[in-house]
Order: sequence, then structure tokens, then C-alpha cells
Amino acid sequence: MRAVVKVMLKDGVLDPQGEAVRHALGAMGFAGINGVRQGKLIELDLADDATEAQVREMCDKLLANTVIESYRIDMG
Repeated sequence: MRAVVKVMLKDGVLDPQGEAVRHALGAMGFAGINGVRQGKLIELDLADDATEAQVREMCDKLLANTVIESYRIDMG
């Protein structure tokens, strides 16, 4: 079984890395980019009996900083 976890900074949290990417794209001539938010994608190869609750616990304990980040889990 595979789980994909998408981790992003929560709304209102400054994203200096995203801002650096936005600025660099503008400097390269790409116009019309008003904002960039950067996150991370984590793919987990799990045993067939793994549950979403287990993946949620992994996120809460290690994969995401839940103070400033939110996450979404896609099991499949």
C-alpha cells in the first residue's frame, strides 16, 4: 500500500523559500506570478494492513511540524 503525504505551511505563516522562488522566476522573465508556496511531498510504501490513522500519527510525530504546517494524506 502506498500513502502520499502533502505538507504545506499553514495560511498566514511566512514562506521565505517560496518568496525566493517567486523573486527568481520574476528575474528570469516570468511575469504574473503573485505568490509561491513551497511544501513537501512524502511517499510511504507501507504494509497492506497499514491504516490512515497510523500515517496520521507519523505525520503528527515526525513528518510535519503541526505548529506551522498542515498536511493531507492520500492512501492508495
